Amino acid sequence: MSRREQSRIDPRGRKVKILATIGPASRSRDMLEKLVRAGADAFRLNMSHGAQADHAEAIQAIRALEKQFAKPIAILADLQGPKLRVGTFKEGQAVIRHSGHFVLDRDETPGDETRVCLPHPELFGILERGQRLLINDGKIRLKVLEADDSRILCSAEVGGVISDRKGVNVPDAEVPIPALTEKDRRDLAFAAEHGVDWIGLSFVQRPEDIAEARKLTGPHGPAICAKIEKPKAIARLGAIIELADAIMVARGDLGVELEPYEVPPLQKKIVSMARRAGKPVIVATQMLESMIENPTPTRAEVSDVANAVYDGADAVMLSAESAAGAWPEESVAMMDRIAVQVERDEGYKARVRFLDTPPDATTSDALAHASMTIADTLPISAITVFTSSGATARRVARERPATPVLVLTPSIRTARRVALLWGAHAVATKDIGSFEEMIGKGKRMALRHGFAEAGAKLIVLAGVPFGTPGATNLLHVVTVSGDELARHGG
Repeated sequence: MSRREQSRIDPRGRKVKILATIGPASRSRDMLEKLVRAGADAFRLNMSHGAQADHAEAIQAIRALEKQFAKPIAILADLQGPKLRVGTFKEGQAVIRHSGHFVLDRDETPGDETRVCLPHPELFGILERGQRLLINDGKIRLKVLEADDSRILCSAEVGGVISDRKGVNVPDAEVPIPALTEKDRRDLAFAAEHGVDWIGLSFVQRPEDIAEARKLTGPHGPAICAKIEKPKAIARLGAIIELADAIMVARGDLGVELEPYEVPPLQKKIVSMARRAGKPVIVATQMLESMIENPTPTRAEVSDVANAVYDGADAVMLSAESAAGAWPEESVAMMDRIAVQVERDEGYKARVRFLDTPPDATTSDALAHASMTIADTLPISAITVFTSSGATARRVARERPATPVLVLTPSIRTARRVALLWGAHAVATKDIGSFEEMIGKGKRMALRHGFAEAGAKLIVLAGVPFGTPGATNLLHVVTVSGDELARHGG
């Protein structure tokens, strides 16, 4: 690779971001530091596991690493969401006979091979003949024969051993319960209090679920990442994407409620729709699953991660691999190497831009699109974006430019959120007050952070008057001189 080609790859060597889940295997400060060095750009707190005190310690450790590495690190708190479960059994478990009948009812008496309590009264009024109930991640599949307000008679399409409090999925009906439980509300308040950057909202079925969470977070709270894990969300995907700040393709839960072969095309649809809307999109679940136990992934897993990168996802996520596996550091490093290799592919640029993302009829979108065209035409080292809210950075990233995007913002909150954005490298710095100051700072920051050298050309995007959110109306191409390089330690 030539020097010029190398300069068009960001200093870390990749544009897609890595989101690593924290758990028992990775909660220590020492391991978190190793994960950052291996390539983690952001961390996920799984609020389904661990006490709030554990998560508070992890947040404190991440913020310390942020100072150590002088780079913003995003933190996403993934809420548990409502969990539907069966009751208990006399013997702790029972066997449902294949093709036999099984009843779910409201009787709290411990169950047996013929029946069990379903302690969710809201389900009894919505289920209809022919609809499915999936138990224990779909290992047991029941089809509804009859349903009323107190009893659901099912036929076992796939029987097997069922035990106490196994999870229940209802893929064919919209479940009339809110996406936020009381536990979620407590966890959301905790996340906001501790300065978490993103909220992962589980069990999203309709746009109203996003609106409810937004009321609780408020205008200055964490951004909302809607997890697409329910089939009912697919029919309203456009409205959900419009209201959310980011989207997560939660393939594990989608794969339970849908047939496995339905998930890949849905993944591509969700990624494409989010990209068109200029919203960050994360591909998650079972990406390097075998690395929970093994130091290397399967070839199929490598291809899975690579395909998400080729599709232009903003981030790829590790779950149990980094949270509870035997090889957390190696999992992050492997994901980093896969992404770097894909982005070095000669065909990557064309493939990541296969999606048509025409600019909206706004000055900001037109300039973001123009910056990508200029970067394709001239030897541009970086697109330098001045932003307070991050909106301009999202518009530029939507174009998937070949050059890195250096995001300069006076808001550490914005800088941390941008850590999940494709190709963007955020720096929290003092605000600017004039055109001359903007150009000078743009050059200084590009030099300081390794995006430019003597003779390099930069694109500078900003809004005038300065400090006005959403007012991007200026594009300027500048050249870094040798004198400037000498003054700033080149």
